[in-house]
Amino acid sequence: MIKNREEIKNILENDGVIAFVTDTVWGLGCLPTSEKAVKKIYEIKKREAQKPLILMSNEVYHLLNYVKIIPKTGQKLVKKYFPGALTLVTEKSDATPYYITSNMETVGIRVPDNEVFKEICEIASGHVLATTSANLSHQPSAKTYEQALENMSGLADLVIEDYGHCCKGLESTVVGVFGDEMRIFRQGAITIEL
Repeated sequence: MIKNREEIKNILENDGVIAFVTDTVWGLGCLPTSEKAVKKIYEIKKREAQKPLILMSNEVYHLLNYVKIIPKTGQKLVKKYFPGALTLVTEKSDATPYYITSNMETVGIRVPDNEVFKEICEIASGHVLATTSANLSHQPSAKTYEQALENMSGLADLVIEDYGHCCKGLESTVVGVFGDEMRIFRQGAITIEL
């Protein structure tokens, strides 16, 4: 489906930032190993330093290295809602750099249900992207390719076409799982009852 696979790979491997469609809203991302690219994302968005990025992949097992053992409650949520509009926040492992988590001990992980995004993860080395939404902070999220182009033109190194795989336009639900405790940080596309 994606025609410019080599270009995407090269951008990512050279500290670049890409904008892409997901199942919820448009995202902005880079390789989690590139501190330079992560800094670029914060600059592009004018994002507050204390707001962490989240890690997204096409398969949950690519993300497991970045977190400590997911508590049982979290595992149930993963089984039920991955791939989908759920971001699970849990304790990070040493593999997750602090420049992604804003020096916090936790990290959000997600597996979007979108064919274009899945293909981007196959292209990316390590199959994981450090991500946030493709808009300036405190502005509405991009819901179409046109909006993403408008928001990110001249800022992101590349805005990847959605090839007709549009997003639903509602942000993911963010749930934190710490031991037996579950905390809802944001009700989004999925409604979760405590």
